[in-house]
Amino acid sequence: MPDRGGTPITTGGDADPPPRRRAPLSHERRVLLLALGAGLPGVVATLALLWTGSYSARAAWTLGGFVAGVWLVIAVALRDRVVRPLQTLSNMLAALREGDFSLRARMDHADDALGLALLEVNMLGDTLRTQRRGAMEAGSLLRAVMAEIDVAIFTFDDADTLRLVNRAGEHLLDQNVERLVGKRATALELAPLLRGPSPQVYDLSFPGRGGRWEVRRTTFRQEGRPHTLLVIADVTKSLREEELQAWQRLVRVLSHEINNSLAPIKSLAGSLQTLADRGDASDEGSADMRRGLAIIASRADALSRFMSSYARLARLPAPNRRDTRVDELVQRVAAVEQRLPVRVTPGPDITINADRDQLEQALINLVRNGVDAALETGGGVEVTWRGDAMRVDVVVRDEGPGLAATANLFVPFFTTKPQGTGIGLVLARQIAEAHGGVLSLENRTDRTGCVATLVVPATPR
Repeated sequence: MPDRGGTPITTGGDADPPPRRRAPLSHERRVLLLALGAGLPGVVATLALLWTGSYSARAAWTLGGFVAGVWLVIAVALRDRVVRPLQTLSNMLAALREGDFSLRARMDHADDALGLALLEVNMLGDTLRTQRRGAMEAGSLLRAVMAEIDVAIFTFDDADTLRLVNRAGEHLLDQNVERLVGKRATALELAPLLRGPSPQVYDLSFPGRGGRWEVRRTTFRQEGRPHTLLVIADVTKSLREEELQAWQRLVRVLSHEINNSLAPIKSLAGSLQTLADRGDASDEGSADMRRGLAIIASRADALSRFMSSYARLARLPAPNRRDTRVDELVQRVAAVEQRLPVRVTPGPDITINADRDQLEQALINLVRNGVDAALETGGGVEVTWRGDAMRVDVVVRDEGPGLAATANLFVPFFTTKPQGTGIGLVLARQIAEAHGGVLSLENRTDRTGCVATLVVPATPR
């Protein structure tokens, strides 16, 4: 019964379900019904004339059936004529959506409405195919550039998960792409670079190598999600090349000026020595003069040799590469040192393409420094190597006092040894970088001492 407001109230039992809505007719049925409806008045009028005219019942049934049959056939044909082109359009659009641009619609007349619609779909397929080919070519070019460029490129999604890395990034992290993609930035130790300022230069050490790196970062969207593009460029070599050029210019200037001074000094010392020899040898003044002149000549010769050793930095030739066995190279270097037995720990059997003489000189400098340090503490020196078909690391470990300060290790002319020239480590690093490698020194973690690591590629880069 209704309440006072007029709203019906159910007194018992389940409520009546809402009425079900009829499903709308399909487009094919609507076309068929419209075709039947269009011919229905004419068919009804024809049948009425047949039954009311002067025809026999058999003739009326025959003509009526014929009219009705023709009517139905025309209606079905009209339906197919309308529906089939739509099915063709649907199939072509589905193929375009799936990326298949090979389907083409055949047109009987290109100037009617249906022909124009099919023509537009065909042109749409051509446009999409051209755009896809251009996108594929651009993507192929981008992948080739990323693979060959000597800059590490990483792409992270909004969850800081690595999605893309190029070949330089693989070398930097010393892992292949299969092991890198899918890892979080924290696991790769790259998370601070995703949060810090950009661009920025950092002193960083990666599994592949260390040095000074310029870090740039930008954001983009892919599939509607934000991504971060991280670019890490090694600026160590550029900065060191500028530094080396500055030192080379300095060496050339010093050599020129000092040689200009040494030549007359030595000539004058020789002339004075000749004059002194003509006098009385017992005269005390003449003896002092000869002694002083001998000292002048000796120091001039020492200074000349001193400047010649520095000038080697400015005249290091390009590597003369040839196949070199690492084990033979290390054995020869260890045999050169006679002050202390150098222990050689064998590594893998590796042959590299490098300048054997230059690498031997670099390793001799490292071993000599290790022996100098070990003699201070009574310790030993060990040389070993590791690597694969891509690179080789030659490691020199000493049991000396270690590195007190590393700021001036690679500064030319700087040395803490009384008889040192200050070019041994600089020359060793220059040789390593000429081969596309790197030289690093650090204190040992297992005991006191230093570890020098010379890294060179197995094949030229």
